[in-house]
Amino acid sequence: MKYFVLIPDGMADRPIPQLDGKTPMEAACKPHMDALCEVSAGGTVLNVPAHMVPESDTANLAILSYDPAVYSRGRSPLEAVSMGIQMAEDETAIRCNVVTVSDDDLPYEQKTMIDHSADEITTAEADQLVKALNEALPMEGRVLHTGISYRHCLIWKNVDSTYNFDRPHDIIGQVIGDHLPKEENGGGEFLAFMKKGYEVLNHHPVNEDRRRRGLRPANSPWLWSPGTKPALPSFSEKWGLKGTVISAVDLIKGIGLCAGMEVIDVEGATGNYHTNYTGKADAAIDAFKNGSDLVYVHVEAPDECGHRGEWDVKVKAIEKIDSLILAPVFSYLAGCGEDFKILVLPDHPTPVEIRTHSHEPVPYFLYDSRKAAEGMSRFSEANAEAVENYLPDGSKLFDLMIEK
Repeated sequence: MKYFVLIPDGMADRPIPQLDGKTPMEAACKPHMDALCEVSAGGTVLNVPAHMVPESDTANLAILSYDPAVYSRGRSPLEAVSMGIQMAEDETAIRCNVVTVSDDDLPYEQKTMIDHSADEITTAEADQLVKALNEALPMEGRVLHTGISYRHCLIWKNVDSTYNFDRPHDIIGQVIGDHLPKEENGGGEFLAFMKKGYEVLNHHPVNEDRRRRGLRPANSPWLWSPGTKPALPSFSEKWGLKGTVISAVDLIKGIGLCAGMEVIDVEGATGNYHTNYTGKADAAIDAFKNGSDLVYVHVEAPDECGHRGEWDVKVKAIEKIDSLILAPVFSYLAGCGEDFKILVLPDHPTPVEIRTHSHEPVPYFLYDSRKAAEGMSRFSEANAEAVENYLPDGSKLFDLMIEK
């Protein structure tokens, strides 16, 4: 038995006026998802426990069968693992976005969060900014590591690994003052790093060049989601399967590596709409050919579109996932002469309306090549809810899928 798990990150949404009251899932032309869900078991599932923040680390841990209430230590340590960073027990990993705050003469605290991704800055440009921060703000036991695009990882010895930072994608369009770390609750060192970082980055040559090209500058670091060294039980020992993870996002790669799964890097996979969809499908097919029993493909594009408020691009991203990833992988599995199952679901909603993650259950379907089920006419939030088959714990999904 082969298992294919497809995660269009943040695909679930709410009705959008510009789409005549439809969600992007309802508006998208996605014939392969719709055809499969019509003969699949399905419903809705809550991947993030109600008391936890609806982030991709908690949601994807759950889907991969690791209860986030037990195993989640923040997203940053997982990203650090993916980046090859060897963390010590006294070190904390902290996500460091390079963001765009308003380009005005106001004090730092009175600036506005414009873009959590700085127009999805290129990794090459961001690397120069990371180096500038390390050089201008040297400190023993603290170093910033370059990740992908706007996503980077700060390793800091002997700091509070539980500090409650605000997430930059939650405050787009808001004045940042109320969302900055506070000296009075132990955030003074973090606040100083961010304020001094703005002074380093705002007129850096990379950002001046971006302004000349009509792009947003990555003019401030923003810290969030700290955590300590992670550990997960072995996926292969837990399920008796060889598993493979394919994603452009360090967080998802880190989960795979911590679980002892194979992690495949795909050239041109970016974590945004302009990613290598075909490359991910080819990598999944190659993984099956090379002996993987379960392949987990994560696609960040719908999530980024939700954060950016791009409802029209989100529809196109869903269509590309359907035609360029699901269709060829299904075709391969259908012709490989072996029974297989396909599980498709977003990890969490990222509604365009609010431009951040929300806590609603998400739709899912589980296709079994051996038998047809009575499924939904189309794969959508409303249709999945109408099935009245609700799974309150996403970490139990694999119990439904994997045959022991």
